Amino acid sequence: MSTVRLVEISKQYGATVAVHELSLAIADGELVTLLGPSGCGKTTTLRMVAGLVEPTQGRVWFDDQDVTDVPPRRRNIGFVFQTPALFPHMTVADNIGFGLSVKKVKKDVIAARVGEMLALVGLAGYGARLPAQMSGGQQQRVALARVLATDPRVLLFDEPLSALDRNLRDSLKYSILELQRRTKKTAIYVTHDQSEAFAISDRIVVMNAGRIEQIGTQTDIYLRPETPFVAEFIGATNGFRGRVSRLDRDGDDTRVEVTAGALTVRCRAPIELAVGDEVLAYVRPENVVVLDDRDGSGYENVVDGQIDRVIFEGPTAQLRVDVGGREIRADVSGGLRLALVERQGRVRLGFNDVTVIRAPATDGTPPRDEAAATTAAV
Repeated sequence: MSTVRLVEISKQYGATVAVHELSLAIADGELVTLLGPSGCGKTTTLRMVAGLVEPTQGRVWFDDQDVTDVPPRRRNIGFVFQTPALFPHMTVADNIGFGLSVKKVKKDVIAARVGEMLALVGLAGYGARLPAQMSGGQQQRVALARVLATDPRVLLFDEPLSALDRNLRDSLKYSILELQRRTKKTAIYVTHDQSEAFAISDRIVVMNAGRIEQIGTQTDIYLRPETPFVAEFIGATNGFRGRVSRLDRDGDDTRVEVTAGALTVRCRAPIELAVGDEVLAYVRPENVVVLDDRDGSGYENVVDGQIDRVIFEGPTAQLRVDVGGREIRADVSGGLRLALVERQGRVRLGFNDVTVIRAPATDGTPPRDEAAATTAAV
């Protein structure tokens, strides 16, 4: 096991900056996920950790060892790729033991280690099979067993489930988590799939355009986004750009009123905000509640609007409502979702949980105090 530390690493291809001055510390035994859209630099970062890509600048450390100039084969890492990349002519057992045979380990030791790894990934008795005789999920388990057989210092996963169907992904991600917990290996996991990241991570690193947007736990990322990108990339949200029209301070508690066109929302806010500041206000669709026509108690924000459409998705129904020319989405579950399918006309919505983030300047200049982007959630 090892700690991993990235110190201001960058990678530039000509005029294109793939990763820019990224710093990250990963604790011994921790599973950290790099999450972001395609092209954000997460795989390039992973490959710099592995030694497959040389940083343009910055350093990579495993424990107290600077491995920036150490070749991949001497870093003792285990890399699980998008596809299993098994040798088709070799049995499962030979595939798992391949790395050990290259290191000239004795055959009886290899056989014992292969048996241990097959049991670890739930494939005991499959050693004599060829890869073609196994499902995609089983092949990926073999690939994981092959990586673990060499007892790597660090495990690296590059979208290992992206080639599998959803049901397999949902089951195998928990298998990967269980194996990581049992082996206590330090792991870095790359994915664009938010459900994967939320299911298995100790911490999540949200990346965008080669930079870190936010680092935190699942609840940090989802409930307390620090930038507009994180608020809009993670899950679904209703976003409104407006200005602070009122502040009410009571000790450490500051309530803010944000006006966005004909819509006004109220919530708790940082003291640093001032009347006239341009902000972004966000509310998650699952936090928007359909009220009785005359109800509004318990909600700081109550709005009336016209139903545009209802989208039935099985466990939930999306209610799209026009409120003063702005669409607000409410995700409804339980028995109410069935009653809403045929609903038309006007509806009343209530919500409390609003997140406020200082809006980036539209002219490209940094907003006030952007480095300490302030957020608040009720």
